[in-house]
Amino acid sequence: MLRLLLISLVAAIALGLLAGGRLTNLGETRFRLGWVGLAGVVLQFLPLKGNLGNLVLTLSFLCLFVVCGVNWRLPGFVLILVGLWMNFVVITVNQGMPITRGAIVASGQADTISELKTLDSPKHHLKVSDDQLVFLGDIIGIGPPIRQAVSIGDLAALVGVAWFVALAMRRQPRRALQPSAESATSGIRPDEARPQADVIAAGGPWVVTAAEGP
Repeated sequence: MLRLLLISLVAAIALGLLAGGRLTNLGETRFRLGWVGLAGVVLQFLPLKGNLGNLVLTLSFLCLFVVCGVNWRLPGFVLILVGLWMNFVVITVNQGMPITRGAIVASGQADTISELKTLDSPKHHLKVSDDQLVFLGDIIGIGPPIRQAVSIGDLAALVGVAWFVALAMRRQPRRALQPSAESATSGIRPDEARPQADVIAAGGPWVVTAAEGP
C-alpha cells in the first residue's frame, strides 16, 4: 500500500504541475491536525500482533477519521474518509482484511500464499469461507511493478489523496483584504469591513462565508 501511495502522490504532483499549479500553493494550504494524520499513518505500519496489534490498528483509524473530519471541506477528504471507513468496517467484522487468492496471484505475489495462511496479523489474512463483506476486502490485484492487492476502500482513499494534492497545487490561497482597501472599493466603513475580512481569513481557502449584517 505504501508503494501505491507514493506512486499516487508523484502522479498527482505531476498532474498539478501540468495543469499550471505550484508546489508552493500546496505548502500554503491550511491543513488541520497534520501531526495526528501522520501518527495514524505510522501506526498502520507497526508490526504488532494479537490484542495490542488490534488496539493500535483501531487507534490509527481513529486518528485518520479525526483528521478527515476536521479537514472535510478540503478537496478529496470526503472520499478519503469513505475509503477509510470501508476498510475499517471489513477489518473490524473479520478481525483483519481478507485477501482473495485471485488478487494475490494477479498481483504477482503467489509465493506469499503459504505465508498468509499462518500469518498472525490484525491487518491481513487469506480469505476463508466465513469471512463477511468480502467485496470490501483486498480483491483487486495490481501486477508488476506495483505488485499490490488492494481494496475498493484503498482505491477510494488514494484517489482522494491525489485529488487533494492536484487541486491544492492549482488553487491560490485566499487572503483577507485590508480594511482600508476594502472600504475604499466597496464604500464600507473600516470598522464594518474588519469583521468580514476576519471571517474570510478564518474560513480557509475553500470556504466562502458571507458576512453577517449589523
